Amino acid sequence: VQLVESGGGLVQAGGSLKLSCAFSGGTFSSYAMGWFRQAPGKEREFVAAIRRSGTSTYYADSVKGRFTISRDNAKNTVYLQMNSLKPDDTAVYYCAADKTWATGRFVDEYDYWGQGTQVTVSS
Repeated sequence: VQLVESGGGLVQAGGSLKLSCAFSGGTFSSYAMGWFRQAPGKEREFVAAIRRSGTSTYYADSVKGRFTISRDNAKNTVYLQMNSLKPDDTAVYYCAADKTWATGRFVDEYDYWGQGTQVTVSS
């Protein structure tokens, strides 16, 4: 399985970005998907997750109401729409794939990871 993120960049506070993660090398619909982020000097943290069918989504409290995770199983892609961005959202964002669902919130649950995409929010 390979995961490739795209869509990161530099944006002003209050702006929006949409991240994409392209999945290949397996059956996309068999995996729950998640987004995590890691700021300099900090541990990787959960941002959002989506179950295989896309009917259930989960968010960190820090992004709830501002970020939306979605997936297109026909395109083997998971998305993260980020609105009302804040400087604290600055981090490298990673997508990850999980074959066996537990909670979707912990790094150890995920089997495969992308290389990450940088998001920088200026004040």
